[in-house]
Amino acid sequence: MTSEITLFVNPTAGRGRGARAAQPAASALRAAGFSVRTVLGENARDALTRARAAVAAGTGCLVAVGGDGMAGLALQAVAGTDTPLGLVAVGTGNDFARALGLPVRDPAAAGRTVAEALKEARLRDVDLGRVGGTWFGTVLASGFDSRVNDRGNRMRWPGGRFKYDLAMLAELAAFKPFPYRITLDGGEVREIEATLVAVGNGSSYGGGMKICAEADLTDGLFDITVVGACSRASLLRVFPQVYKGTHLSHPMVTVHRAAKIELAAEDITGYADGEPLGRLPLTAECVRGAVRIAGP
Repeated sequence: MTSEITLFVNPTAGRGRGARAAQPAASALRAAGFSVRTVLGENARDALTRARAAVAAGTGCLVAVGGDGMAGLALQAVAGTDTPLGLVAVGTGNDFARALGLPVRDPAAAGRTVAEALKEARLRDVDLGRVGGTWFGTVLASGFDSRVNDRGNRMRWPGGRFKYDLAMLAELAAFKPFPYRITLDGGEVREIEATLVAVGNGSSYGGGMKICAEADLTDGLFDITVVGACSRASLLRVFPQVYKGTHLSHPMVTVHRAAKIELAAEDITGYADGEPLGRLPLTAECVRGAVRIAGP
């Protein structure tokens, strides 16, 4: 393995934490004997082009510095290759890093973790979800949660996570279940009314909301959490349980496991790793061992 490491940096992650985190992570890697080059980009497309070029040139590891969005972008460069992915998780959510047991918001420790894993050849292959040509590591969200994302993304004020809290209140005011058509592993089409359908490769989204709490990154299957039709009051009672994963035992929640899901509903956008994938219908596949992770 080459000793050159590529830092893939989002300078705006976590209100500037990405830029500040790059230096201690780079210092930890250099202290371990690696040479480090940094990849930035004028925009997401340019950054991904540069990251793919680094992978094609044989970089020893692509290390994403940022949040779940940056990790998701890095996946597009390394998935299906032998190039390991390292994570310096300093964004808002960091759900992929949490699922992998990696340090969160400690860039020096994250840099040391990557360096030790590479030196000791401590690499592990984990599953990814794929929709068309797009890979994701955590959860594909659809329904009430994706509507909240839609509304929050349209809001110019306030900034940060607070706008999504306001977006949730606004969506609650207009809340109603959605008619879905779901097909698992090519089986029969199921027509249901649901509040949301979350397709989990990882267990959480939104900074620790364990919507697919029992998802396993190495079993080759999605955990698909369906929150059935419910009232606004029921949703408000169940919602806080998502942070502990105890919502899975609620009667209106069902969990299915499948390697492939076809998901259809009207006027719903799918989001994966916090980024929009496009309007449903979408087909997602779980690809076993699609990315090599440098970590514990």
